[in-house]
Parts: sequence; structure tokens; C-alpha cells
Amino acid sequence: MQTDSQWVANIDTLLAAEYDKARDYAYEVPTQCLLHIRAFTHRLCQLLAGGEGFDSVNLFDNIEQLNRQRRINVRLARALHKLRGHGNRGAHPEKYHLTPDALLALAEKALSDARVVLALACEQLSPQSTHDYQIQPLGQDAGRELCYRAVMEDDCRSQYLLGMSFKAKALLLQEQEQALNDEAHGDDNPGHASQALLAKAMYWFGLAHRCDMDARFEYGVALLHGYQGEPDRCAGERLIAEAAAAGIVNAAALQGYFYLTGTECIAANLDQAQRYLETAAEQDNAEAMCNLGVLYYQQGQLTQAFDYSVKAADAGFAQAQYHLALMLAKGEGCQADAALSAHWLAEAAEQGQLDAMLLRAQQLLNDESLAPKDLTLAESYLRQVIRYGHSVPAMIELSVALTDGMLGRIDVVGAAALLSSAHRHADAHHGDIILALQQSLQLQLAQVIPLTQDCEELKALQRAEQLLAGLSSPPS
Repeated sequence: MQTDSQWVANIDTLLAAEYDKARDYAYEVPTQCLLHIRAFTHRLCQLLAGGEGFDSVNLFDNIEQLNRQRRINVRLARALHKLRGHGNRGAHPEKYHLTPDALLALAEKALSDARVVLALACEQLSPQSTHDYQIQPLGQDAGRELCYRAVMEDDCRSQYLLGMSFKAKALLLQEQEQALNDEAHGDDNPGHASQALLAKAMYWFGLAHRCDMDARFEYGVALLHGYQGEPDRCAGERLIAEAAAAGIVNAAALQGYFYLTGTECIAANLDQAQRYLETAAEQDNAEAMCNLGVLYYQQGQLTQAFDYSVKAADAGFAQAQYHLALMLAKGEGCQADAALSAHWLAEAAEQGQLDAMLLRAQQLLNDESLAPKDLTLAESYLRQVIRYGHSVPAMIELSVALTDGMLGRIDVVGAAALLSSAHRHADAHHGDIILALQQSLQLQLAQVIPLTQDCEELKALQRAEQLLAGLSSPPS
């Protein structure tokens, strides 16, 4: 029986090349696997178009054009959009708060979904072809081959891919380290394991950047953020500009952002920002679309801001989904639509956008008709916002919910611990709110402790009392 790779190759050799690369990188560089799945989707759309050109190079637009022209049905269009979303996650896995295991699982799922999509497409591309094949186990030797080419053959592309592997692992680990460190010590000192991985990534990018423009962009980012010691922002931005000029889409998107906001080395220039962001957006870069929406919003061109926010949201970019939810709620650049706003807010929250998670949790807690599973979801969102964003409003919100029994239970120790953490991170604005909650909870404890007979419960209440007593100093 033919293998899955042979099955794809019998349909199209270029399609098979992207599929095989995605398979090869699934274990060692899952982010690269997902990007090849995206390229697979591009190629499949070209095949479905039957040799006719597209009006745009944007993958979302291509899928929609095929759908409008009735070249694909709704089911296949949705499946293609799903693959496109997997690819977008591969570009920025850290923004979705994925663990290394979750990223690997996503790569494996993307490969599985690619086979499903191709089977659907075959009904149009090759109706006579057989769909019987045996799935090969994902090879785990690709990493060794990559290392051999990078070291022994001094291959720039392999060196770049090794750098990407270390970078992805570092960024995913970094969030976990910061959260665990905050829980254990109450400070913001980063962990050392992720920094060591970033230093390794920068080493490989440094070797490869002489002859690989993707690596030049990543080396610029590494200098910008100080993967090995102190940042060198101007040198980093110079390399990013060179990569953008060479047509690297991610570099163009970042260069556009630099011009949008201004940096230490680059003055804000909205015309230049628009030029670079449009270049990247035309290549289906979701972050560039989102920032174009921000640019137009700041200029008061709300219709254009809404249009680009829709494109970026449809591309699966969580920040744009959150912006779109706010615009739909207020009717900015569009007709106000509360139901659609709630949909996009839920989408952004589900993808880990912290502001969306906080707002969604607040909405859920304020709805008295919610089922217990929705309250559990609200608590989960708040705890993630606290863990990944050290959000004082989320700490306050959850503390109140635990104090008032809004989550189906009362936990004064948990509430006091959250107030203590909020106090460490708060500014003067939140300090007054925390003080009021502290006094209210202390009053409750003063009333409950004398009546408590259970020893374990008494210890817990006294622990809460101690935590609250430590909030006497004003927040920094």
C-alpha cells in the first residue's frame, strides 16, 4: 500500500514537497512544520484554481475567491481556512501561550487536517485517485540531519532552522518561567533556561545571517531584544530593515510597526508605516493587517480600520479579534452588533489574548444566569491572565469573586493571596481599590474567626489574616 507521502506526490509533486517538509520538521521544529502547512495550503489553492490567477496573494482572499467562484464548496473552504489558521499559529506560537507539547500536538493535528483537506479537494482534483494509504510514523532523525548540515556542511538554511528551533522552545518556556517565578518569589526575575536557549538561537542566527535573509531578520530581532547580553537596538533595526528590503515578509511587518510607533533609532513615519504594513499584509501577514487597522483607527478612518481588523481576525490573529470585538460593540466603522462582538471576543479569549480573556471573564461573572461550567471558564480565564500578564485588575476581579462566592465557593485565603499579589504589582490607581477590599475582607475575618471551631479552617483564616496584614505599605 502506498504511503501518505506517495499519495500526496501522486496528486502533485510541489504539494508533496511541502507536505514532506512539514513531516520532517514536526518533531524538531514544529513552528516550521506549521509554516510548511501554510505553504501546502497556498499550493492546494493554486491547484484548485485550475491554472487561473488570483486577484490577491493573500491566502484568505484566495480561499474566498475560490468559494465565490464555486470552485470549492463551503465545507472545503472552512477546512482550508482551518489549515491557514494552523500556519498563522506557527508564525507566533508564544502569543497563543502554547507549551512545547501543545505545539507538537498542533503540528501533528495540522498534518492530519492537511490529509483531510486534500481528500476533500481530490473529489475535484482527481476523482479517480484512490485515497488508500498508510500513514508513516513521523521521523525523529530530522534533527540529527539538520545538525549535521548546519555543522559539517556549514549550511545557512540548516543553521537558521536550528536557531528557530531554539527560539521557539525558549519563548514557550519563558512564559512558564516568569509565571512560576512570580508565584514562588513575588518578583519578575526571568528564568535562566529560556535565556540559555535564546543565546543558542542567536548563535545560529549569527552564523546564518551572512547568506540567509530570514536568519538576518531573526539575528536583528535577537540583537534588538538582547538574546546574548545587552540589547543593541540600532544594529538590530538595521538588520531588520535589510531583511525587509530583501522581501522578508515578517521583517516588513516589523519595520512597518517601527514606523508606526517610532523607536530609539527610527522616527515615527505614518507614510512609511503604511507602505511596509501594506506590503506585508498583501503577503497575508496577519500582524501587519492588524497594525494597519490600528494605523487607520488612529487616523480616524474607521471603515478602513474595521476592514483590516476583519481580515486579520479572519486570519486567526487574536489581537485583531479583540479589536474587532470592541469596534463591533461600539459600532465604530460598522453597524453595532452585540452578538458578533461577543463571538469575536470569545474567539480572542479562546486563543489566549489577555485583554479579551479578562473582559470575557468579567462579562461571564456579571451574568447571573450562567451555568457552573461558564463560571469555571471565567475563573480559568482570570487565572491565565494573572499567570501570563500579572494583571492587577484580574487579581482584583478574582479576589472579589472568591470572597463573594460568585464561583460557587468562598475562599478567603485565596482571595487574600490574590490581594497580596495585586498589592505588589499595583500602581496608585489600583492601590485605593485594593485597600478597600483589604478592609472589607479583614472585617469579615474578624467576624468569622471567633466563631470558627474547626482547627484546620481556623489556621486557614488566620493565614488569610496574616496576608492581609502585610498590605500596610503603599504599592510601589
